[in-house]
Amino acid sequence: MNQKSFLKSGHIPTLFSAFLYFDVSFMIWVLLGPLSVIIMNDFQMNAAQKANLVALPILGGSILRIVLGLLTDHIGPKKTAQIGMIITLVPLIWGWKFADQLSELYVVALLLGIAGASFAAALPLASRWYPPQYQGLAMGIAGAGNSGTVLTTLFANRIAQYYGDWHIVFGLALIPVLVTFILFSILAKDSPNQPAPQKLIDYMNVLKQRDAWLFCIFYSVTFGGFVGMSSYLTIFFNTQYGLDPVKAADFTTICVIAGSFFRPVGGWLADKLGGIRMLIILYSIVAIMMALLSSLPSLTIATLLLFVAMMSLGMGNGSVFQLVPQRFQKEIGVITGIVGAAGGLGGYFLPKILGNIKLATGSFTAGFLILSGIAILCMLLITMVQRQWKKSWIGAGGKARAEHV
Repeated sequence: MNQKSFLKSGHIPTLFSAFLYFDVSFMIWVLLGPLSVIIMNDFQMNAAQKANLVALPILGGSILRIVLGLLTDHIGPKKTAQIGMIITLVPLIWGWKFADQLSELYVVALLLGIAGASFAAALPLASRWYPPQYQGLAMGIAGAGNSGTVLTTLFANRIAQYYGDWHIVFGLALIPVLVTFILFSILAKDSPNQPAPQKLIDYMNVLKQRDAWLFCIFYSVTFGGFVGMSSYLTIFFNTQYGLDPVKAADFTTICVIAGSFFRPVGGWLADKLGGIRMLIILYSIVAIMMALLSSLPSLTIATLLLFVAMMSLGMGNGSVFQLVPQRFQKEIGVITGIVGAAGGLGGYFLPKILGNIKLATGSFTAGFLILSGIAILCMLLITMVQRQWKKSWIGAGGKARAEHV
């Protein structure tokens, strides 16, 4: 790849703004993941209730991504992102000052989903500036904002323990959101190549296309696996290996780093090798790692397996979104919202699977075996559809043909 050509082909301040907005939003979105093991000291929760607490923000993000996807196409990604950041202040203030009951905390968790919905504005904001040959890299860089999970897992529990109160974490989180809002408002710029707003029925017509549903399935496993694991791993390390809240979050950080920073690599490799080929390889790796994890090995081995699995899921996110803009360029806002919502739903169900099965059986073994089976099914599915895709809109190597977008 010609680096100078890439830098000149788009708008770097906007690409940085999309990354920063996504990064801080992700940090807020998964806030309850590591904090849950501290919060449970104030509220007696079983395994299923803990899973609910960390899953509700993901569910909220899934629902609201469709809304932000529609807004992105109607008023532009910049204004949509600004609205999202302002609304995000509400659950943070609520969690800081008022959430003293578990029922209130569930509402706060659901409202944190607006931060997760940032996906539907951040990626179109970056994507619309770049030509087809750089979509994988541009979307990978913007999407690497999921590294915000690292900030949460690294600092949230430390701050809570230092102040002796988990509420303060919500209050301090207001600062990066406000700073990001200011920088974003100054630096970000909508692409001059904005598609004309369409009617709601036109957006819904996207769901009549089989490829939209296929992308939803694939992303529900890659992104859903990443965000679900990011939210639940602190509970897993705390429950399975008896680590204290800070150490459990630190081990989660190790795994999250892999998924976050390898997303651009996945997009770049998909540009070079083809999105289909990458996804088949990555789903295979995830299936193997989950199957090995089902034996519940030592802490060191489990961390290594989760590191590789999260790395593969992160690269899978970049690979899926190397293909999505090529197939649905004119509907990129709404398709990003729809596919992103599916990814969020995958992230919602992952903690539910692990938590509920742990409650029912007393072990995580069956849960990891189910996750392995899901990855295998995705690998088989994309293997089945690749021939038709290569005949219609993808080249022989699995790379999208620019003339078909």
